[in-house]
Amino acid sequence: MDSILILAVVSLSTIGLVSAVVLYFVAQEFKVIEDPGIGIVEESLPAANCGGCGFAGCRNFAEALVKKAEDEKSIEGLNCPVGGSDVMKKVAAILGLVASEAEPLIAVVRCNGSFGHAPAKVKYDGPGTCAFAHNLYAGTSGCAYGCLGLGDCVVSCNFDAIFMEPETGLPVVKENCIACGACVKACPRGIIELRTKGKKDRRIYVCCVNEEKGGPARKNCSVACIGCGKCVEVCPFEAITLIENLAYIDFDKCKLCRKCTPVCPTEAIHEINFPSRKEKEAEELSNKKTGCVH
Repeated sequence: MDSILILAVVSLSTIGLVSAVVLYFVAQEFKVIEDPGIGIVEESLPAANCGGCGFAGCRNFAEALVKKAEDEKSIEGLNCPVGGSDVMKKVAAILGLVASEAEPLIAVVRCNGSFGHAPAKVKYDGPGTCAFAHNLYAGTSGCAYGCLGLGDCVVSCNFDAIFMEPETGLPVVKENCIACGACVKACPRGIIELRTKGKKDRRIYVCCVNEEKGGPARKNCSVACIGCGKCVEVCPFEAITLIENLAYIDFDKCKLCRKCTPVCPTEAIHEINFPSRKEKEAEELSNKKTGCVH
């Protein structure tokens, strides 16, 4: 009996020893040596884990930054919207690179189909999400392109940067928006877009995504773009294109000259944070008198 017990102990010990040796060599063969720079870069990130950079979290973003720096000696094309240029400069310095200045972005709601501009023709009685309603019907006003007003964008925002305006039924983006892109992904109609904030936070854009022809578009919304092309004709910088009955202003080409806004017959083009026309004319007159040129 004792010999059987001794044999069992020896056998188990031998199996354990062999397994340990095998596991050691397997671990050595497949071990991954992590670049210590990943941890350093991760610590410099804001730890928001919002996904605005295009990665699952700050850790994955740090890994991508280090890898690109090693492979391409550059981190161009990668950006942390929460930290902005300051964080990217810090990351670049850690990696021994120089980060280019990235123009800040902000989310823009490209729909003005408020209760007044796009009156309801039907009443929606279903689950209160835009994703569900989008697959079910065109919308209370009949516009199959406009905002559904159920706030999926608000729910998606982790920074309290967007809210639903009760008087209009439309989402409103606040100035603390960090352009993480969560609301863009959440909107099933694609009416939210990330655009550059612009000089002095001024920007011009077509507040409509309706691709229907003029008549049907205006039937459902009084301020819809009707694809007349007048804005395209007056733009001196070729910043406006007309595709599928819809005008679009390229924010990289737009010089904020404001010539397109007054010719739009439906007021579908919006100017944000500009002085009034009278204020601008007075300023230009004053500059002429004083000889100032801007």
